[in-house]
Amino acid sequence: MPTGVALRDAREQLFEAAERVLLRDGPSALTSRAVTTEAGCAKGVLHRHFADFDAFLAELVLDRVARLDRQAAALRGQAGAGTVAGNLAAALTDLFESVAVAIVALVISRDGLRARLREAGTGGVPLLNEAAGMIASYLRAEQERGRVAADADVDVLAPTLVGAGHLLFADRESGPPDTATVARTVTAVVAGSLREP
Repeated sequence: MPTGVALRDAREQLFEAAERVLLRDGPSALTSRAVTTEAGCAKGVLHRHFADFDAFLAELVLDRVARLDRQAAALRGQAGAGTVAGNLAAALTDLFESVAVAIVALVISRDGLRARLREAGTGGVPLLNEAAGMIASYLRAEQERGRVAADADVDVLAPTLVGAGHLLFADRESGPPDTATVARTVTAVVAGSLREP
């Protein structure tokens, strides 16, 4: 492996390489060697930027969690437009068609990574917790517009939707669910709370 190849943004290139390995081969295949091979760089590049592999993985997870802020803002911006169920189904599909399902499996499978994430202040299952917050924020925005019942418990609905979405998308062998399946699941969860015409 050449050692003199310059990486324009080494951290991001390593993160992207890790995502490709995760999506293609799953969490068990994610090693520092697999990441640097995928990125086309020497193994030392990863260790120059991160204390160890668990530190790299923790930074990857935290970076991907931070990206949910943009998704959350975009989803809140849709409040009052389209349908609540349609907006939620699209948001869950966007979330889980990304690397989120693989990252959740990675976090669950690595004790050292979970310890690093706890040290960084994240609790529960990173990405899923933040996704539930994103959905709850959107549902509150729809409550303000009267499209979700004022007495709907969004703090229960949000993790229920995220959990159901995760279960739909978690089967790597069968591929992602179709749009109708996601829509049917979302509708079943929120139907009693909607006040749309």
